[in-house]
Amino acid sequence: MVFTQEEVEAHLDKLEGWEYEEGRWIVRKFTFTSFMKGIAFVDEVGLISEAFNHHPFITIDHKVVTLRLTSWDDGGITAIDIKEAQQYNEAYDRMMQN
Repeated sequence: MVFTQEEVEAHLDKLEGWEYEEGRWIVRKFTFTSFMKGIAFVDEVGLISEAFNHHPFITIDHKVVTLRLTSWDDGGITAIDIKEAQQYNEAYDRMMQN
C-alpha cells in the first residue's frame, strides 16, 4: 500500500535525516570522515538491500553517500521503504560509533 504524503511525513518525523522529495522519493545524505568509510557503508547498504530484495539509488560523492528510496512497482513510498530507511540509519549509527 502506498502511503499518502501525510503518512510519509509522519513516518519521516521519526527517521533522522530523511526527506520527502518530488512526491515519490525519500532521500538521505550520509556524511563520513573518509571515502573508504563511505564505501564500507555502501557495502552494508547492499547487504540490507539484498535482505529486503529492495534496492535504493546510491550516489557516492567523495565522503557523502546519498540514498534514494521508492517502491517503483507500487508507485510511491511504502512500508518497505520506511523499514529499510530505519535499518540504513541503524547501520550508519553503528559505523559512526567505531
